[in-house]
Amino acid sequence: MSRINRVDSLAGLTAFTHAVQTGSFVTAADQLGLSASAVSKSISRLESALGVTLFNRSTRSLSLTVEGELFYARSRRILDELEQAEQELSRQMESPRGKLRASFPAIGYRMILPLLPDFRQRYPDIELDLDFNDRLVDMVGEGIDIVVRSGEFADSRLRARRLGSYRYRLVASPQYLRDVGTPEQVSSLRQHHCLFYRFTNTHQLKPWALSEPLPSEIMLTSKMAFNNMEALISAALRGMGIIYVPDFAVRQEIAEGTLQPVLDAFMTERGQFSLLWPDNRHVLPKLRVFIDYVVAKIDLGRE
Repeated sequence: MSRINRVDSLAGLTAFTHAVQTGSFVTAADQLGLSASAVSKSISRLESALGVTLFNRSTRSLSLTVEGELFYARSRRILDELEQAEQELSRQMESPRGKLRASFPAIGYRMILPLLPDFRQRYPDIELDLDFNDRLVDMVGEGIDIVVRSGEFADSRLRARRLGSYRYRLVASPQYLRDVGTPEQVSSLRQHHCLFYRFTNTHQLKPWALSEPLPSEIMLTSKMAFNNMEALISAALRGMGIIYVPDFAVRQEIAEGTLQPVLDAFMTERGQFSLLWPDNRHVLPKLRVFIDYVVAKIDLGRE
C-alpha cells in the first residue's frame, strides 16, 4: 500500500463522502468549490493509497463497492468527529454555524415555515437544507442531521424529542356544504363527494378513522384521490368535496372560515410528531439550537 500524507488523506475523505452523498463527482465538486477532475484525482489517490477500489464507475451511475461501503461508514464517523471537535473549540467564541440538513413529512412545511424567519435572524450562520417528503430516509447514508416523523419509534440508534400531538378532522368549504348539505351522521357521507389521500409508497388510500364504520362503498367508489396533501386541501377549498386531514394542516383555513369542520363528534384518530437524530455522544451546536428552538416554538394547535 502506498503512503499518503495526512492533508491529502483528509481531502480525499471529504471528496469521497461528498461523492457518495451526491452520487456524482460533478455535484460533489460544486459543493466543495473544486473542479470535477480535482475531486476525481483526490479519490483516485485515496484508492491508490488504500489499495482498493471504492466506486463502481460507469457513464450513467456511481455506486460503492463492498470495500467502499465499509470505508464510507468509517469516513462519516471520522469527519463527524472532526466537525464536532471544531464546533466544541469555537462554541464559547462563535454562534452555531454550518449546514444543517433536516427532513420533514410532505405536509411539514406548514409546521416549520412560520418559524424560519426568526430562526434565521437568531442563527444567521446556520445554513438550512430542508427536505419535505414522506419517503423513508437513510439518515447516515444521506447525511441528514435530523428528521421529523409521526408515530412511535424504538430505534436505539436514534434520540427523540416529542413535538406535540394532533388529530384528524373532516372539513369542507362552506359553499360545498351549502350546495350539498352538512352531514350529521357517518352514514350521511354516502350522499357526499369524499376526497381521499393516497400514500405514495403503498398507493393505498388513507382510511378515515371514525367512531362509526365508514360505509365501505365510499372508499370503493371514490372518484378522486390525491397523493399530495396540499393538492387535497386545495380541492376542498374549491368546493370539490370533504377531506380528512391533520388539524394543524388546516388550522388557518378553519380560523378564516374558508374550511368548516364536520362530524367532529365522530373523529377518533390522533397522532404525534417527534424530532429524531443520531444518538451521538456529542450534539453539534447547530443541531442543539435547532432542536431546542423547534421544540419551544412549534405549535401544532393542540387542544
